[in-house]
Amino acid sequence: MINTQFHIDPPANEPIREYRPGSDETTRLQQELERMASETVEIPCVVGGRPVETGIIKEWTAPHDHSLTLCRYHAATPQVVEDAVASCTEAWKEWSETPIQVRVAIFDRAAELLSGEWRDRVNASTMLGQSKTCFQSEVDAACELIDFWRFNNYFAQEVVYADQPESAPGVKNYVDHRPLEGFVYAVTPFNFTSIAGNLCCAPALMGNVSVWKPSHSSVFSNYYLMRILQEAGLPDGVINFIPGPSSEVTRILLGNRDFAGLHFTGSTDVFRELWAGISGNLANYRGYPRIVGETGGKDFIFAHPSAYVGALATAALRGAFEYQGQKCSAASRMYVPRSLWPELKEMLIEQMRSIAMGDIRDFKNFIGAVINESAYDRICGYIEHARGVSGAEVVQGGECSGDQGWFVQPTLIECEDPRTRTMEEEIFGPVLSVHVYEDSRIEETLDLCDTTSPYALTGAVFGQDRVAVELCSSRLRHCAGNFYINDKPTGAVVGQQPFGGARASGTDDKAGSALNLQRWVAPRTVKENFSPPTEYRYPHMA
Repeated sequence: MINTQFHIDPPANEPIREYRPGSDETTRLQQELERMASETVEIPCVVGGRPVETGIIKEWTAPHDHSLTLCRYHAATPQVVEDAVASCTEAWKEWSETPIQVRVAIFDRAAELLSGEWRDRVNASTMLGQSKTCFQSEVDAACELIDFWRFNNYFAQEVVYADQPESAPGVKNYVDHRPLEGFVYAVTPFNFTSIAGNLCCAPALMGNVSVWKPSHSSVFSNYYLMRILQEAGLPDGVINFIPGPSSEVTRILLGNRDFAGLHFTGSTDVFRELWAGISGNLANYRGYPRIVGETGGKDFIFAHPSAYVGALATAALRGAFEYQGQKCSAASRMYVPRSLWPELKEMLIEQMRSIAMGDIRDFKNFIGAVINESAYDRICGYIEHARGVSGAEVVQGGECSGDQGWFVQPTLIECEDPRTRTMEEEIFGPVLSVHVYEDSRIEETLDLCDTTSPYALTGAVFGQDRVAVELCSSRLRHCAGNFYINDKPTGAVVGQQPFGGARASGTDDKAGSALNLQRWVAPRTVKENFSPPTEYRYPHMA
């Protein structure tokens, strides 16, 4: 029974800066980019609030400029990992009892810091370190993380105060939302700075403690988030920041008795390995760990014959190629009726030829470089496969250059065979595969869209015939945790479209909503009887 007396106004989403040429915000960000590019930062682990230098140095260079070394970070040793767990254990004693109002105040302060004095620094570090354009970084590293912190605060208070049971006369019932006993292991990806901040902070907001292992590719920006949290007043040891070798860190943490949960975003294969490792250690844990993961995607756009071609083309270009297709939600496969394909194909080719690619410090560029050499080799391998296999044709783009940075030209592949590799497998790069279907075979093609991929993260349907669109939506109901009608399948907004998928795409626990936060508490139901009975006999026994 919801407590209707509880009320708190939801926050507003953080406004997105446009960075128009010559504006003050553009000038400030460009100055910060120049400053950051002129120095190499040394980054420690942070354990118990203290910097820890291990002497095991790893470097990170800008993906779009091999000559630009951005940071040298200290990789965690096994002892540092053990110390992080010990620090969490000590911090848990007080943090788990800290009132929700105090926890909320800390993350409200973090949101204010990021929206103000830290905004340019976090945006610039994300642009340089992860090769994001100014707009992509603004949406991610600034606005979405600010929204996570503010909206999570709102949802957390709803969970704690509003989601309370009914009480009968003479009885008081309530639910005590306790944190988990132990620590949460937050494994964060390179592609979204906001996700990195949310995976360690969402459990902490609910009274938990986190060991945070950032991706090697995003230590640069993630370190500044750790500093924001410290400045916001987060107590020492609540979140411990330990970049380091994934296999070694994971082995130690999953083998610890106090492991209480996994908050993960990354590949499906790695998530399955982690789940298997947790399963193998179940008998050793204090309790059953919570496992929350958002993993891979092979996201689709399905065009009905009634679709408006102009909107379809824009959705395809933005959905597939923004941030070099390195979004788990990026459009990767597309189903187009033959009646629309000639016009759409011509429009896509013409607009793709105009896409500017290069160093993200040039704000005219639409995309930058892919994250590293491994990603570059994998993506280029898929393009070469398409060139050499029957049933597929590279109709635009496909050029790769790794001399200055890891640049892959936006690529359009027409696939006669709807089961060719680029239609089925996750590529995580700027590659869009299109299968052209006969207008009369919509039903069969919907089945094809449903069964081609093991993933179910995002998808979109385009059409002006609303009855037909509803049919498509119904037939594709289990294909996507985030579904869009006449819009691209990327760009979920916190507080508006909670994000997460099912099947091989994860546990669908919806980041940016109360659903995710509820995973980080262990409810205790409490009944207080104001007039306890003093006679064991019931009336019918008279």
